[in-house]
Amino acid sequence: MEQSGTSTRLAGAVHGLTSELVSALRSGGPFRLAGSVLGGDGAEAADGLALAAVRVVGADAALPSVLRRTPPASDDLAVFSRAVQAYPPPADASPTSAWSHWAMRRTLLRLDASLDGAPGHEAEPRTVWLDDVPWQTLTHQLAVLAPLAVPAGDCGVTRVARNRPIDVARGFVRAVRRRDWLQAAGAGRWLVLLDDVPETLGLETGLEFVAHMGGDDPRVALQVRAAQLMRTGARV
Repeated sequence: MEQSGTSTRLAGAVHGLTSELVSALRSGGPFRLAGSVLGGDGAEAADGLALAAVRVVGADAALPSVLRRTPPASDDLAVFSRAVQAYPPPADASPTSAWSHWAMRRTLLRLDASLDGAPGHEAEPRTVWLDDVPWQTLTHQLAVLAPLAVPAGDCGVTRVARNRPIDVARGFVRAVRRRDWLQAAGAGRWLVLLDDVPETLGLETGLEFVAHMGGDDPRVALQVRAAQLMRTGARV
């Protein structure tokens, strides 16, 4: 029962953080990570649940700053840094977990390379696990790693995606047909950054449809709004 209660509280914290990120991306208003997860009590007040919520959201916890191309407040960076350091992937972590953590490290350095205690420029995880996978599997994995889909976000995973735009487009259509709105939103986010996406896909209309059908799921809304902003080149 205690474990179930913890999972429920974590899910609630993740939902709340994601909802605030969506609100900031839609309105263009201010977003404070520290205030969102800590109630304004400062970075040092972050407990395990708050830091775990940031880790689950991953690099997207800093997405407003990344898209605005402006540095976040120092206490926001401190919270983000603590989440990176508090939950390193274990030696037997899945490739997606290793890449998710790497994306957070890279985002931290991208926003403030001089931050005290920031991780160093560690090597990228390998992408061999994505080599020659079926397009269905590729789309699923890319959707899980949607936080890597950011402007000027060159890395091994983005290079794999760039080499297979048709497959990602097929995966987007399949996800829509299967009513897997979260996967469709993640795939759509990647597609806005790829060249040679078929015009017949109707990506802009497709993203609007996914946003509508995704209902109240802030995870879907976050991916779609990020995709729309990157598609237009807008700063939030």
